Amino acid sequence: MPVTAAPPSAPPASPDDLEEAPAPSSVAVRAERDVGIPLALPRTVWDGSAPRRMPAASPAASAPASDRRRPTWTQAIAGLLGAAALGILAGAAVAFVRALLSFPFMQDFLAAFPGEYEPAVPVEPGFAPWVNWAHFFNVFLMVLIIRSGLRIRTEKRPTAFWTPRNNAKGKISLTIWFHQALDILWLVNGVIFVVLLFTTGHWARIVPTSWEVFPNALSAALQYLSFDWPHENGWNNYNSLQQLAYFATVFLAAPLAAVTGFRMSGMWPKKAERLSKAYPIEWARALHFPVMLYFVAFIIVHVALVMLTGFLRNLNHMYASQDAVTWTGFWVFVASLVVIAIGWIAARPLVIAPIAKVFGNVSGR
Repeated sequence: MPVTAAPPSAPPASPDDLEEAPAPSSVAVRAERDVGIPLALPRTVWDGSAPRRMPAASPAASAPASDRRRPTWTQAIAGLLGAAALGILAGAAVAFVRALLSFPFMQDFLAAFPGEYEPAVPVEPGFAPWVNWAHFFNVFLMVLIIRSGLRIRTEKRPTAFWTPRNNAKGKISLTIWFHQALDILWLVNGVIFVVLLFTTGHWARIVPTSWEVFPNALSAALQYLSFDWPHENGWNNYNSLQQLAYFATVFLAAPLAAVTGFRMSGMWPKKAERLSKAYPIEWARALHFPVMLYFVAFIIVHVALVMLTGFLRNLNHMYASQDAVTWTGFWVFVASLVVIAIGWIAARPLVIAPIAKVFGNVSGR
């Protein structure tokens, strides 16, 4: 049978030939590799920004939320001891002030400055109905403003958003829109109140007209602390401490809340670079929340004193425009609380969204 001759083998290459021989091209190398096998390259990109090694969760963090919120016996005892310490300090302060006021020089001070002074401008006694209405709207709006403001601070993922029709970039959460809408209504009510206050001459009730306001305010504060409270005659004239508190609330705290809120809102002009540099937003953020805390403290103290210094008469002053000890003002007050409670419950996206749609576009997350 014929035999196929094998091809002659090439002679062995010399070292010189090996040096001169060109290296195989990269194309040939790729052709010889199995393209189905991925290259073993070191990983340079990680998923997200989380650390490569997660620390082990602590027992407190892994415990159920209900268990974490439950205070321990040590915390409960510490809380009780803290409350007892505050009670002891309050009692000591009262005892100290009462002992101080027993000295003859303090008795002379109280006689010279009983806690109030006659205003330099004659003021008609009593409260007009517009004062009662302004007071109610102020309380109603303040409660909802505080509620929505606290919601903004704790809201992580808003469920609804509001966008102006003429500015697609002005998208904000529905809660922020509700807060700002309430602010505008509150400011309108405040402007109406101040205008009527000055046109009717009742401004002298809450605006100091004499330097005697300061020693009389100190006298009233000492009398409150001693629980031997100053004479209440709010139908005709506020005591000096009340006058300073109302003046600070209406003419200092309210404008400060408005100015800081406007700086943080979307209504602030973005192109006003010099104005923004002169009034940094960090200043507004640092002041806005403490101002809200001031309003909360003012409301608590105000309500407490209303209840403790002639409950029915004070409610008649504020809600019935009469100086009498009857239940009329009380029932109007109860009705106002019902309205405020309804507003509190209704302040949710299901109710707010249809109202917001009248002024812009409302969308989901």
